[in-house]
Amino acid sequence: MEHIAALLLVIGCSNNMTECRELPVPVSVFETAEACTAERPFAAGDVQDQAEHVVAKCLTVDPALEDDYDQVVWNVRPDGSLDASLQISNVVVASNATRREKDSLSQQ
Repeated sequence: MEHIAALLLVIGCSNNMTECRELPVPVSVFETAEACTAERPFAAGDVQDQAEHVVAKCLTVDPALEDDYDQVVWNVRPDGSLDASLQISNVVVASNATRREKDSLSQQ
């Protein structure tokens, strides 16, 4: 199984930076940060016609947490700079590991 080292995030905004949205790119995950960085200007160029202002950033993926990330949090500042990170929700799932399995003789 291949590990993901970086995620390419591309955001398109209106000219005054008040309306922004994520833009889809053909390849958004990379095995190395270097590969993501190399692809970033090409990906941004590919979607240039979808927004007046396009910003792109490679986000580092911690291999130990690769399967746990469930949010991409981003903000485009009025100056056009992009703050973004991968996050893990604080969702807690409860289960009862000591629960008895019911059998056909003693249904409760």
